Amino acid sequence: MGSRIGIDVGGTFTDFVLTREGAPPLLHKVLSTPSDPSIAVVEGIRDLAAMVEPPIDPRAFAASLDTIVHGTTVATNATLTRTGAKSALLTTAGVRDALEMRRGIREEQYDNTFTNVKPLVPRHLRVGVRGRLDRAGREIEPLSLADVDHAVAHFRREGVEAVSICFMNAYANPAHEAAAAERVRAAMPDAYLTVSSMLLPSIRFYERVSTTVLNAYVGPKLNRYLEGLVGRLADAGFRGSLLVMQSGGGVMSPEAARSSPALTLLSGPAGGPGAGLFYAKALGSDRAITTDMGGTSFEASVAVGEPLRVNDGSIARHKIALPMLDIHTIGAGGGSIGWIDGGGMLRMGPQSAGADPGPACYGRGGTLPASTDANLVLGYLDPDYFAGGRMKLSVDAAREAIRSHIAQPMGLSIEEAAAGMYRVVCNNMAQGVREVTIKRGFDPREFPFVAAGGAGPIHSCQICNELSIPLQVVPRESSVLCAMGMLLSDLRHDFVRTFVSGLATLDWARLSELVDGMVAEGDRRLAADRIAPAHRRFAVTLDCRYEKQYHEVGVAVPREALAARDAGAIANGLHREHNRLYGYSLEHEGAAIEIINVRVQATGAVDKLQPVAGEWLGGEPAAALKGRREAWVPEEAAFRKVPVYDGHKLAGGQRIAGPAIVEEVTTSIVLTASWDAVVDRLGSLVLYRKERADLVSALGESRGVEATA
Repeated sequence: MGSRIGIDVGGTFTDFVLTREGAPPLLHKVLSTPSDPSIAVVEGIRDLAAMVEPPIDPRAFAASLDTIVHGTTVATNATLTRTGAKSALLTTAGVRDALEMRRGIREEQYDNTFTNVKPLVPRHLRVGVRGRLDRAGREIEPLSLADVDHAVAHFRREGVEAVSICFMNAYANPAHEAAAAERVRAAMPDAYLTVSSMLLPSIRFYERVSTTVLNAYVGPKLNRYLEGLVGRLADAGFRGSLLVMQSGGGVMSPEAARSSPALTLLSGPAGGPGAGLFYAKALGSDRAITTDMGGTSFEASVAVGEPLRVNDGSIARHKIALPMLDIHTIGAGGGSIGWIDGGGMLRMGPQSAGADPGPACYGRGGTLPASTDANLVLGYLDPDYFAGGRMKLSVDAAREAIRSHIAQPMGLSIEEAAAGMYRVVCNNMAQGVREVTIKRGFDPREFPFVAAGGAGPIHSCQICNELSIPLQVVPRESSVLCAMGMLLSDLRHDFVRTFVSGLATLDWARLSELVDGMVAEGDRRLAADRIAPAHRRFAVTLDCRYEKQYHEVGVAVPREALAARDAGAIANGLHREHNRLYGYSLEHEGAAIEIINVRVQATGAVDKLQPVAGEWLGGEPAAALKGRREAWVPEEAAFRKVPVYDGHKLAGGQRIAGPAIVEEVTTSIVLTASWDAVVDRLGSLVLYRKERADLVSALGESRGVEATA
């Protein structure tokens, strides 16, 4: 395995991880450039050329790279800020308002002023055409090509940049959509076109039309970005392979991302769950809660054996029905702004100071108090060592922002206000973790908690105190965990086909034919990706439900069970998963089971980062002690002088007693009074509650630390 770089473009910082044969990962961060994220990407690569030993010419360094794996927020930001393409929708006559009517269910039941999200396509650009298929794909009414031509002429007059085509029941027969797409391509060759039967050939019209529209809406912007990025990298000397992280946890080629840009809507955060599990496995655990607190947002996810995925979700309240990792995101980051609501309550976020102007302490013109300002006032950050000293922080600016906007209005001291900001943002993040654990049927106390992001380890002890979690892992690469996860990801393609059938009357031959066709398509895609046959894997999942239910449950089914026509394997899988999710099953009631969708995941294994063990010393980290400083200890609600350690000088087996602070170039780790820590073989800091020292035991250089949560 040669040199590879993982790059995660965030709202505030762009993260880099460089891996080379036999060397520990090299970490780097640069401020993001929201106007054109590719600028920060190239700047960071140039910086890495100067950071390697020995430093080399930036162009020669870029030419030496084998692979760049890139997580992009372009599609996400285009949706959140509604700056995507001017889009139109071509659909079946009579249903053009489905995009606005949604499922007819109020998202907020207790707010009478609540309104549905504004559709990405305005009503005058949603045009219905005559033509109808029944649910089996049989033609009831021929497609009116005259209606299609009339709609296309209207789109051209309006200057439409992107067109979505989504007809009723097209998942069962794509003929009408294909005919309409041919007319659109001929008349509007420069428009970005998305056809639902090619993107998402599955049941449920609203989910399909929303996903199709989202794909078209972000397509032109992502296309332009990727073209610009490829050009900038080529100009910089890069000749290797560029891969793009996708929402489902795998990577894909830029060509695949251009055709299905909606797959990148969680591109950046998707690297985190796999990386969190990687570090949990180093402790002997097959599960993990992975969190990532950056400058703008906080993400939480769960992995049990592998990162959990969902087949539908939403972004900015727009439904998307493509496979994605089950990641919950809230507006809680280092840039989250503190404010007082109409009832006099202290709030944190979701609005963020971002990278420009940033928190008040950045000295870039920001005047509003952010989470980072509170951390600085509380002593968790060294104003002269932020980003390794490359960025000086202003304590006076932080104190003034907190004083004028929080402390004075609430009648508190500056320190009390900062402590309140810290506690509120930690509570917000604890609630985010509950969303992916307790609400998914998991007990968070049974999982190692992986704390990541530049700001994450500052808050992780308080979050774990809120949730009674006894064990944490702060990886050596925690501040760039998502970028690291991108280097641990395989190529992946997902396929779905609607197949409605009762389990008792299942046509096994037809099911096998459908699965074989999807596997063959995945095989062709992986061959085009230059994945050797021995490295290709295929997994089958059936969306099942009890008869008369509305929601399905994904049931993983071995292909051997399908070949053996083992209905019991499908039924038992549904019973188990339904019981885990909802606390009961209908196994003993004899409820009939239905299959709704068939899914195939095609995975191409790529070379992975291999862990590099650090030095094993054990004992006390006296050589790493930098000194002591005043810092807020939440358990005591007071400032205390606590030891401060240089995280880069810590070695395997060394132990730290809390309260303490561990400083690294790209992050700080705050151990509150309830926690102690030990360094494992990979250089990760393993934190455990003082009364639970039984969770970790030093086992020597060969294994490091073993955890049994």
